[in-house]
Amino acid sequence: MSRFARAAHTSHSLSVAAMEEASRAGLRTADIDHLLLALIINDQSAGRMLRGAGLDIDAARRAVEDQHAHHLAGLGIETSFPAAGQIVFPQTEGYEWSTRASDLLIRASGRRKAGDAAAVLRELLTEPSGLIDGILARLGTSAQALLEQLDELGADDTTTPLTAVKRHGRAAGSIETFVSAPVEDVGAFLADPARIPEWHPGVGSLELDGQEVAAGEVWEGLAPTERLNGEPVQRKPELRRRRITLVSLDRPERVAWSFAYPDAPKNSPVLMEFTLAGTTGGTQVHATMSWARRGGWRRLVSLPMRPLQKFMLWIMLAQTGAAISRAFR
Repeated sequence: MSRFARAAHTSHSLSVAAMEEASRAGLRTADIDHLLLALIINDQSAGRMLRGAGLDIDAARRAVEDQHAHHLAGLGIETSFPAAGQIVFPQTEGYEWSTRASDLLIRASGRRKAGDAAAVLRELLTEPSGLIDGILARLGTSAQALLEQLDELGADDTTTPLTAVKRHGRAAGSIETFVSAPVEDVGAFLADPARIPEWHPGVGSLELDGQEVAAGEVWEGLAPTERLNGEPVQRKPELRRRRITLVSLDRPERVAWSFAYPDAPKNSPVLMEFTLAGTTGGTQVHATMSWARRGGWRRLVSLPMRPLQKFMLWIMLAQTGAAISRAFR
């Protein structure tokens, strides 16, 4: 993957996670403390290193709150912060980076820098304000200790935003997502048809009738009528219904769902497969999306569209991965 693509992928994933964390406190500006939280749950080697060093998202959140309270007390300001609520990004809009966080991200992708999460973390650990140093001290570590571990990572992270997957006659791609919850909890979440609207952007609701959750069972879903921000969604009538089939279930490590349009039979069903594995601090989710390629002349006509299809596939998988992660934070 090119340095530019890696930097763009890193910036996108960190921005989503940091702004989710800012939204818990009712903030519209994500700062360097939110960037640290985003790095802790990041899937790249820098995130794995932080979790391996004992940093977890819940403890880091408390350290951030305590550090801000300590700073205000040093200024003679006695106050208490309202309890953080649920993540409301991207349901709400108007989020942006603080100037120092934005500048830090730009430096991490500057000349002769990789632009990956490790580069961002290195810039964060040398940021001069003292905020990150104070937070790390509360977590029982230091910027210097983490920099030494970062040096041991060696070569730049080779994580790609979208991994090509070979499926005969099918277009396919996959991504990796870290989720800060045990495998059993994540597996139960992904195997529950009632939770599908929480991670599948194309499903707004399901008809649930108490049927057994087992391979081969079928449910009917309806497309969302509005976006997360409340704006109405216009859809063709034939794309409003989804036939949702549980293709396979091997609790808790594997689950696969098929999504088809019963009123548009020419549209290929989309297969979503999830493989789960335990890792430090939570679960590694390998998500794969695939569908049958069109044959004959339609395949030739679609060849120039492959780069766009790949980009859209990454967007859909990235949204799915972010939604699964968000459900446990």
